Amino acid sequence: MITRTVSQLAAMVGAQPGRYASDVLVRGVSTDTRTLAPGSLFVPIRGPRFDGHRYVKDALERGAGAALWTAGETGRPDHPAVIEVDDTLAALQRLAKAYRRQLAVKVIGITGSNGKTSTKDMLAALLATTFRTHKTSGNLNNHLGVPLTLLGMEEETEFAVVEMGMSALGEIEALAAVAGPDAAVITGVSEVHLGDLGTRERILQAKLELAQGLRPGGLLAYCGDYPQLDEGVKRIGYRGKTVSYGTQPSNDVHPIHWRSDDNGFAFVLDEPTPVKFASPILGRHQMANALGAVAVARHFGVPDRKIGEGLYNATLSGMRSEIVRVGKCLILNDAYKSNPSSVRAALRTLYDFRKPRRKIAVLGDMAELGEQSEELHRAIGAELDPDRIDLVVTVGASGAYIAEEASRRFPADRVAPCADHEEAIARLSREELDDALLLVKGSRFLRLERIVEALRDGEAGA
Repeated sequence: MITRTVSQLAAMVGAQPGRYASDVLVRGVSTDTRTLAPGSLFVPIRGPRFDGHRYVKDALERGAGAALWTAGETGRPDHPAVIEVDDTLAALQRLAKAYRRQLAVKVIGITGSNGKTSTKDMLAALLATTFRTHKTSGNLNNHLGVPLTLLGMEEETEFAVVEMGMSALGEIEALAAVAGPDAAVITGVSEVHLGDLGTRERILQAKLELAQGLRPGGLLAYCGDYPQLDEGVKRIGYRGKTVSYGTQPSNDVHPIHWRSDDNGFAFVLDEPTPVKFASPILGRHQMANALGAVAVARHFGVPDRKIGEGLYNATLSGMRSEIVRVGKCLILNDAYKSNPSSVRAALRTLYDFRKPRRKIAVLGDMAELGEQSEELHRAIGAELDPDRIDLVVTVGASGAYIAEEASRRFPADRVAPCADHEEAIARLSREELDDALLLVKGSRFLRLERIVEALRDGEAGA
């Protein structure tokens, strides 16, 4: 992580030159006193319900090596390592931008409506077989998370895989300006953020900001299985190297043979000398993410043997096709987020299981879909297959639309709309779950992992 003197930090954030002459070393950056490490830089952030400036004095007493402070803010502590800046968030971003450019590191930015975290995890695993690699922790992919990710790099880092999210136009452009990516990966474009941006075209526009923020000659990799994304990339006329990937044969990197089942996925690339890769990770959508990771790792010189090792041993962040075993019950915990595309991908994973298990789909509300929310929920319900799902349990007010449409094709006793996770747990407690396979999928605000926890703790008849 960043290690600089107070005077160096002051220069990097654009503070008044000559005012901070301390040669005291500061290591690391924190925006939260609860996780503050002694000797680090504390950056107070002002939010709608809090103001970090109130905690600067406490941070210094806890051993912070320095702190930023917004000029003009009252109550500034009398401390020589309190650095005044115009805006603490902007200063944090300037610091990350300066630090990134001081290092001999290649940065790979990843965005997309679905799959960006899993692609980040896979790509980092592949690169780490050959290079000193750093990646975004968890889901720290916004205006705070990206700078903190960059500032967490050690000096000798060779590659940084940085996830970038957004909820409005211009946000990824700003993140790319900080990160200065040498390569960009766009995993797809779907209905996510319709509530924020209104149209799929504006969502595409927001994602393509990453491509336009690439350093000259950088690599642009994108999932060509999305026609809108493929057309968008061609429309912007990116002049560096591009590589499309996906399951469709029109992509530059695609499989000639592949499988996806309860043992994971495997594929053979369509090349003069075919190469096979395999992983125990579940889901054909994860195979598409792996194709992107393979394409980028190859571009940066990772040999296929190392790629194979890295892919087979890669682990994904929690609640993304995560397998939880409870006795003879198997749970697909995919409760981190939900949208129509990711629900369909999760259902395909459920369908792909070959073993004769009883299959239950627990589906919650999909957030941020705007005016099309009811229509999109109903479409999912209408697509559910009664020949491949034994029970549908929905959670939430919008989830009820899924249940209503599913009821048109399923017997009444095989569809259970529930108001919340507690009602869903009670409903599942009446089921025989031995040798059952449960998919749990819903938007983050529902926290459907509580259903998984209840099953694991024996509160629901597993």
